Amino acid sequence: MTTGRRAALQAVVWGGYVLISLGMLASFQPVSPSFVFVMVALGGLLWLASEGLRALALRQAWLDVGTRGLLLRLALLPPLAAVAVQATLYGINSLGLALGLLSFPRGMPNGLGVLLGYTINTTILLWLWLAVWVGVQTLSRWRLGEIAKWQAEAAARELELQVLRAQINPHFLFNALNNLRALINEDPARAREMVSRLSNTLRHTLQHSAKDRVPLADELAVVRDYVALEQLHHEERLQVQWQIDAGAVEAQVPPMLLQLLVENAIKHGIARTPGGGVVDIAITRHGAMLNIAVSNPGSWAPVPGAPTSTGLGLVHLRERLARAGGAGAGCRIEPADGRVKVSVQLSA
Repeated sequence: MTTGRRAALQAVVWGGYVLISLGMLASFQPVSPSFVFVMVALGGLLWLASEGLRALALRQAWLDVGTRGLLLRLALLPPLAAVAVQATLYGINSLGLALGLLSFPRGMPNGLGVLLGYTINTTILLWLWLAVWVGVQTLSRWRLGEIAKWQAEAAARELELQVLRAQINPHFLFNALNNLRALINEDPARAREMVSRLSNTLRHTLQHSAKDRVPLADELAVVRDYVALEQLHHEERLQVQWQIDAGAVEAQVPPMLLQLLVENAIKHGIARTPGGGVVDIAITRHGAMLNIAVSNPGSWAPVPGAPTSTGLGLVHLRERLARAGGAGAGCRIEPADGRVKVSVQLSA
């Protein structure tokens, strides 16, 4: 809150207190200029006391000292401030009476008991003011903490997507460009086709990875382009079999999910297997759940105590499924008969 807004709010609070007090006083006795002066002086002193407590709380970081330390300060310091307010007001009244500037009706209650009562009332006012201020500050801190948490989560998500983009692009792009260079002289028409496929793949990586979900049909289109480019590199060593349910293509999936699975299968299966092999891609839909299974030749055995993943991409994939895959989402790896199958289940 700016200084001007805080001053305006303080003026409203303590000015309102003065007006209410004068109104209550006027209901049972005439209000003289001396009473008005004393009440305005009291309002001003309460303003100064509350501002002093606020400044002290900020300087000593009361909200950081723990509940016990905060309650101790709230219990002790407002009464001390109230004593200072009433002592100052008593001095002002005494000086005004001595100089003949103030006058009060005879028979007005006075003495130590009255002063103690005024001090208790002032203490209660300062307690209430400080309790409201602490509550507002705590709520503001909580809101700022929530905003900071959301910003951190968004930054982590963006960093995760950048990691995925960086993981896929460099080696794939390097191989694709080298293969295209060799293909330009051998088969210009096919080279032009592969350039278009590479453009589609990169555009998808850059644009769709910023979204939470994309149509499976879009993912399938870009994966077909990706596979065609990888077949340019691996030639006959890479074969792909597709089994896609017609009802699954309208499903929504996290971006780059299928591409990650296929890239993982080629990198850890085809590239490491003499003679290559077949990558099977099967996508089925059962009600609200989508099942994606990608298998490749090779072997895999889980390491005790280690995450069941064959690469960094699947680690991030599991995190994204936990966050955006819906209820029942998960990823598992199953080795069998000289092949490794990675299965993903998520809400469509």
